[in-house]
Amino acid sequence: MPPSLVEWETFYVITGSSGAALTGLMFVVIALAADRLPLSKRGGPSVEMGAFSTPTVVHFGLVLVVASVMSIPHATIAMLATSLAACALYGLVNGLIIVVRMRRLEQYEAVPEDWVWYAGLPFVAYAALLTAAFMLSSFREAALLIVAAVVLLLLLIGIHNAWDIALFTATYRERPGNEPGTDAPAETRPASEN
Repeated sequence: MPPSLVEWETFYVITGSSGAALTGLMFVVIALAADRLPLSKRGGPSVEMGAFSTPTVVHFGLVLVVASVMSIPHATIAMLATSLAACALYGLVNGLIIVVRMRRLEQYEAVPEDWVWYAGLPFVAYAALLTAAFMLSSFREAALLIVAAVVLLLLLIGIHNAWDIALFTATYRERPGNEPGTDAPAETRPASEN
């Protein structure tokens, strides 16, 4: 581990552990609430689950990966830069997938706050991580500060989004007429079926 990274060891132990613990909690929340969550028109997980829950787990997972990479003993700057760039590119590609999913929501219309927290801020975080990866060899201290800021931002985004998901899950109720086995809300089905 380069000498400048030794100073960051405790930071990455704390943030990596937090990312791992929060990932586990997301699995627990989704598993416990699975019977209450809306299904897609095909009967499987809804598009909303993929648009909102998946990126939250990805952010927490990438916090864990970045913290692990930054804690590897005897890592070279080139290895760290390559690993950080790979994480950033994965996050950016995943962000594009999330934007597509958010535009195809079936049971919910994303509001501006959703676009900020699920698309905008993650894009900023992963773009900054990619920038830090390129800066690492020439501007090491600045790059390390950027990586740390990105890790904290991803944790905060994940915490906000996990809370958002938990609130939605706790308060979600099927709309009248949307019982399992029906294709459309009662107001759009023929009167004979209502």
